[in-house]
Amino acid sequence: MAKPGRLGVGIVGAGKVGAVLGAALRGAEHAVVGVSAVSEASRERAETLLPGVPILEVQDIVERAELVLLAVPDDALPDLVDGLAKLGAWQPGQLVAHTSGRFGVGVLHPVRAAGAVPLALHPAMTFTGMTLDLTRLLDCTFGVTADAAMLPIAQALVVEMGAEPVAIAEADRTLYHAALAHGSNHLVTLVAQASELLAEVGVEAPERMLGPLLRATLENALASGESALTGPVARGDTGTVKAHAEALREFDGGGQGDVLAAYLAMARATALRAEGRGLLKPDQLRELRKALEPEED
Repeated sequence: MAKPGRLGVGIVGAGKVGAVLGAALRGAEHAVVGVSAVSEASRERAETLLPGVPILEVQDIVERAELVLLAVPDDALPDLVDGLAKLGAWQPGQLVAHTSGRFGVGVLHPVRAAGAVPLALHPAMTFTGMTLDLTRLLDCTFGVTADAAMLPIAQALVVEMGAEPVAIAEADRTLYHAALAHGSNHLVTLVAQASELLAEVGVEAPERMLGPLLRATLENALASGESALTGPVARGDTGTVKAHAEALREFDGGGQGDVLAAYLAMARATALRAEGRGLLKPDQLRELRKALEPEED
């Protein structure tokens, strides 16, 4: 016997996020009635994660679905929502959720105007588009935004997918998304740069050297916050910082690459936060800031 309150779900966008969330909702016994997939990769992903679900045009999906999940890039979302509104596609009482981190429910104004219910459900996780993501959802939180009366519906959908909902105010969505992008996307850049430097000095498997260090650092930072801060900047070791900058400037061909710029920017931010926690004296901060100034061409 089917659970009460099961919905017919339509997935617009079989990217890494849409296909995985569709599979998670299907696992909660909702019926996925259709998925849109344009590229060959997205069609393969839909076939793998949503076997048997028909690949349909977007307007057909919206017509069939009680819950429409819009899993498209941020910049494409407003035009998609407006375009479907002009076609008269949105239906009164229909649930319409998007997975964008940047937007809340304001972007879904045309949905609301048609009598449908807008929801914002953003998973705070990076996706591979493979079945392993379904397991990762169990440790994942979603940034959820909805009208007060509809927030329990949004929260329930997230819980059914095995994740934890966290309410984010409409006005805070961009800052919320910036926090996640800064932490996650820039971490990838930092790891890539560190790996590149280690490879330059002959380390054959940089990931083996960095893995234990970075995992421990991340765990310490999450558990203890800035109390976990260590290293030459936090110690006020200006000589070491200068040596780093000189070596990176040479590696970057006189500072034309991205590694030196990233090191200097992060070291300046680290110095300010270390001084704020009382780890550095004012004179140490001044010396560090001098050492971290970019050289004039």
